[in-house]
Amino acid sequence: MPLLLQKYKTRLLTPLVVLACLLTSCTKELLPLDEQNAVYYWRTELRLNDAERQFLSDHHIRKVYCRYFDVVMDEVQAVPRPNATLAFNDTLPASVEIVPTVYITEDCMHERHDSLAILVVRRILQMNETNGIRGVREIQIDCDYTSRSRPVFYNFLKAVKAELASHPSPHTSHPLSLSATIRLHQLQMEAPPVDYGVLMLYNTGDPRRYDERNPILDERDVQPYAQYLADYPLPLAAAYPVYRWQRQVEGVRIEHTVDEGVILNVKSLVERKRPELSRAIITYHLDEENIHRYDKQTYEAIYRHH
Repeated sequence: MPLLLQKYKTRLLTPLVVLACLLTSCTKELLPLDEQNAVYYWRTELRLNDAERQFLSDHHIRKVYCRYFDVVMDEVQAVPRPNATLAFNDTLPASVEIVPTVYITEDCMHERHDSLAILVVRRILQMNETNGIRGVREIQIDCDYTSRSRPVFYNFLKAVKAELASHPSPHTSHPLSLSATIRLHQLQMEAPPVDYGVLMLYNTGDPRRYDERNPILDERDVQPYAQYLADYPLPLAAAYPVYRWQRQVEGVRIEHTVDEGVILNVKSLVERKRPELSRAIITYHLDEENIHRYDKQTYEAIYRHH
């Protein structure tokens, strides 16, 4: 090839190479979530006592993922319907951002329900308006989807995003963001069409194996899935359990809590695999009993950023 022509082709290709890099490798670089502490609120009445308000202040909680309602299948009509709607009998501190969160049972995603996304979004917006909730910037959908329900659920999420785009935030003029919970087994699947995910590091075990492992959280249940963290193509926050679980197994009452050492070991494990998980940290869930289950130093260690 003549040298002049070679130089010309090099000059011509260079912008194309740069553009290709921008469209491929650069898009794979995930923007990290803001460094922040958060908590789930999973009760049917929004009402905080002094201890819970103090917890928000002591641990610099800036975001509360607040369960607005569940979506369950109506067994008679075989259609999804809302259930256990939150009653707003109190307000969060002005410094705390509320994230409306909706839990959808997996059987609701066994077949497509065309209007469901519109109904969910509009119900959230109506609850915000009715109860004077301002400054909402995102919503979250929680669903334990499986390989069977994943296609319907992902189409549902796309429809939610489309509906959010038609209702821009009055404070920013931008559509509300959408996040989804990610359970460990879901790390093996294609990522959902959302802005970011919350990695649920609880309810990790098989509750039928009560005599062997803690079904709330056991490091042995996390380890097999940690290999998928580094390459998972969504920004991720991490959520850790601080709750108690009581249940009956073969007539025997069993109570589960998670030792602080287990939580911190799992935190160390996942952050080694994916350092981004030390930025946005959530505990499940806000309740005075859970607050007193661990000392302040333990909560500080859970919420520690690196």
